[in-house]
Amino acid sequence: MSRRPGGSGRHMTGQISWVGTATTLIDYGGFTVLTDPNFLHRGERAYLGKGLWSRRLSEPSLQPHELPPLDVVVLSHLHGDHFDRRARRGLPRDTLIVTTRQAARTLRVWGFGNTVALDTWQSHTVYKDGASLTITAAPGRHALGALQALLPPVMGSVLEFTPIGDEDPLSVYITGDTLVHDDLREIPRRHPDLDVGLWHLGGTRIPGAFGLGVLVTMDGRQGADLLELVGPARTVPIHYEDYAVMRSPLSAFLAEVERRGLQGVRLVERGQSLPLPPP
Repeated sequence: MSRRPGGSGRHMTGQISWVGTATTLIDYGGFTVLTDPNFLHRGERAYLGKGLWSRRLSEPSLQPHELPPLDVVVLSHLHGDHFDRRARRGLPRDTLIVTTRQAARTLRVWGFGNTVALDTWQSHTVYKDGASLTITAAPGRHALGALQALLPPVMGSVLEFTPIGDEDPLSVYITGDTLVHDDLREIPRRHPDLDVGLWHLGGTRIPGAFGLGVLVTMDGRQGADLLELVGPARTVPIHYEDYAVMRSPLSAFLAEVERRGLQGVRLVERGQSLPLPPP
């Protein structure tokens, strides 16, 4: 979806609110979207599979009972820091969840029957009061090489909001827990005019050889690499400094952004919001 040159003159009022980790609330065009619901409290453990866990270092700004009515949950993958036991207990079982095929199978077993599974570049459109929201699965890899088999499949997402009347459309790219790889080059070819990017950073490392750990989410350098490649008008870093396994601080990303002269990064604190459409 391309931005309209000069805007349409009348704008829909909305916002992206950062709850913590990869959890955001996107309110635009009459739709309310929740991403990667993680509501564990500071000090609680997130279970990551294969016997791995990590303790939360931050406090989420909301709990499930405080959420507004949701139109859809967009879930990049099924890990305990993206869909936790509080989300499993607190979200209504009829919530529409758009996610990967592997995650969808498990969610249905858990009783979430209104779940849509997408392969890369497949789309699902939600309609409401004449407006539409199209969610397209973008490429994502939680690890590279043989380690991919040990971690769940991951999808990025492109959300395209088409409000009614002459309000501005809006496109939001959510990276998901991906590392930078060649398949991501297709994103700017298909979506050259993205309005907002939500960047999963943190430089998450899981145990590996020589005690160094293996990188499974973008660190500061990779985050800047993807920003150079995709180039949304505004980019909001999220998913950093929330768990002990996140080893790359926000400052590492900001230093790379400054060194390369990249533009459009907007910082949003946990519990705070970015107005939409972005200026």
